[in-house]
Order: sequence, then C-alpha cells, then structure tokens
Amino acid sequence: MTDKQFTNWIKSRKGDVSAWRMLGAMVLLLCLPMLGGEGGRLALEYQRAGLAQGQLWRLLTAHLVHLDVMHLTFNLTGLIVLWLLYGSEWRPRRWLQIMLVAMLAIDAGLWLLAPQVHWYVGASGVLHGVWAAGAWAQLRRREPLATLSLLLLIVKLAWEQQQGSSLVLQQAPVVIEAHLYGTVGGLLSAWALARWHRKL
Repeated sequence: MTDKQFTNWIKSRKGDVSAWRMLGAMVLLLCLPMLGGEGGRLALEYQRAGLAQGQLWRLLTAHLVHLDVMHLTFNLTGLIVLWLLYGSEWRPRRWLQIMLVAMLAIDAGLWLLAPQVHWYVGASGVLHGVWAAGAWAQLRRREPLATLSLLLLIVKLAWEQQQGSSLVLQQAPVVIEAHLYGTVGGLLSAWALARWHRKL
C-alpha cells in the first residue's frame, strides 16, 4: 500500500460520520447488558433448554451479553479494529442486515448442527461475520490487503476447527462453531447484498 493509498484510506474512515455513529450504538448495546449482572446474563444468553421452551429472545440477546468485563473488553477491541478496517465498506443499514444474518446463521448452526452447545454468549461470532463481509467488499474492489485478510480468516477458522479451541484465547471456553457460522452468514449476506444492490 502506497502512502497515497494509506492517506486516502484514513480520510475515507474519518469522513463517514454515519459509520462512527453506528459504532457508538453498537458499543452501547454491548455494554448495557453488563448492568444486569449474572442474573441478566442468564436471562439473555443462548440457552438450548430455554429456546426449547419458546424463549426466542435469546436468539438475539445472546450476541449482546458477555461472561465478564474481560470478555466484553476483548470483543469491543475486536469490534473497533474491524470497524477501522471495514466500517465504511457498507452503509449502516447494510451492516445491520449483515449482522442480523450472521446472528441467524449462528443461531441456526448451533441449534441444528451443534446440539452439544447448551449455552452461548458474546459477539465474537458476529464479529467474524463483520470481518468476512468487510474483507469480501474490499476484495470486490481489488483492495491490496483484502486477499490477505480473507486468507487469515480462513486459516484461523481452519485451525480452530482442527484444534477445537480458539486461536486467540486457547484456554477460554470459546464456542468456535459460532465463529464458523458467523463467517458463513457474513459472506452470504454480503454476497446477496452486492448481487441485489449495485451500490455497497
């Protein structure tokens, strides 16, 4: 990447006010559930038994709650880094659609393909969808680092599926299936949006 390309990249990120507003809203959405403590987390997390009883709100809220402050901080850091890289690649409305599809892909994947997962919390699966959709959008424009970013994502997912643990947090109870399903959801939604809407 040349100096001029890097300068243009920085300017494009600074100038997209709506993208930064959306980032602020997402940070707030992820932080607010922490006020409910452990009781709030238990009421909002993905719970296979609860879903079987019709508690469908868990399909959405599971992606907003976290185990503790450290878990939240790690996901917020990932969100900010991804937003710096890809926040301006899609309009806020499109990002909302991408993230909702990633959530649905995770929920459907866990329910149908991973019955051993009885509970799940956190935004990491959705963040993998953001990573995939952002890198794919850049790849369509032939951005220099897009191919490398997608390759890194693929390698990360492959390592996790083979090892059965997170590449970054190997000792933490990470549901790696959510990373895979979130990535699939992000890619599918990005592909569909680009196919049906000429302007990203």
